[in-house]
Amino acid sequence: MRARTSLAVGALGVLTAGLLAGCGDAGSSGTDAPEKGASGAGCAPVAGDKLVVLTDDKKLQNTDNVIPAVNAKAATPQLVAALDKVSAKLDTPKLIELNRAVDVDRKTPQVAAKEFADANGVTDGVEKGPGGQVTVGAGNFSESQTIAELYKIALTAAGYQVKVQTIGNRELYEPALEKGQVQVVPEYAATMAEFLNTKANGKDAQPVSSPELDKTVSALKAAGDKVGISFGQPAQAQDQNAFAVTKAFADKYQLATLSDLAAKCSGTATVLAGPPECPQRPKCQAGLVEVYDFKAGSFSSLDAGGPQTKNALKTGAASVGLVFSSDAALAAS
Repeated sequence: MRARTSLAVGALGVLTAGLLAGCGDAGSSGTDAPEKGASGAGCAPVAGDKLVVLTDDKKLQNTDNVIPAVNAKAATPQLVAALDKVSAKLDTPKLIELNRAVDVDRKTPQVAAKEFADANGVTDGVEKGPGGQVTVGAGNFSESQTIAELYKIALTAAGYQVKVQTIGNRELYEPALEKGQVQVVPEYAATMAEFLNTKANGKDAQPVSSPELDKTVSALKAAGDKVGISFGQPAQAQDQNAFAVTKAFADKYQLATLSDLAAKCSGTATVLAGPPECPQRPKCQAGLVEVYDFKAGSFSSLDAGGPQTKNALKTGAASVGLVFSSDAALAAS
């Protein structure tokens, strides 16, 4: 799971006291009074150790699929094809397991990446390229570092001399990628598309990312072309907003999708947990209301997919909570 940017719950501007009135302070575990308009009994929380994500069947979230970003001058066909080998093997359940290996089992990103590459045949059929030095940049969070190590394995098999360098946040590594100071960085399609969009057109630019992956990638590539950044194929793996419940909760109320949640659990007993800005954000509670007509009975102001929200779910203090789709806590075992 990655460190979150403002896109996680919508663009975060300066939040006034009035905007957040009734949401509680971050980490306060405060729970609002029932939401106006919530009717019906709702679904009381059910404690449990295992968390499951409800399918976003109406596509509230944009497509933040993992995608390799490449300096255009370095983007030889063989280099991009090697990176695409990683994308072809990486889906969300596998990304969750990779994150678990590092964040829970405490393996290094290098060890986790090698085990994954060996088990999934990442280097099978990799075509040799012209060789040369390649620096793979990584963000300052474990998921990015592990994917960067996977890129290193694939590129090494293609005949390149590769090093991984942890750089920091996107504001630091994106200019380095443009300038060719690093040649490759693991990216996220919707987030990178909006980063390049607002960098070029200002913070109030009309969004270009979409719940449709093809549209998001098309917008991303168009923005990248203007600054000398190319992109490989997106993986099926996504790291984006998601809404989780305990498996016990899903089983009790027979839920698999967010549409199920809205149809069966809108009402006073249902507690939604998330960051304090969630009620106003189009990819959080406001979006659940608009897209799914889901009305929670109350909102518990905690954190953005962090330990407070997950603990509230597991201990039966919240019915449903905002998490991130590649979180190690969602591992199958």
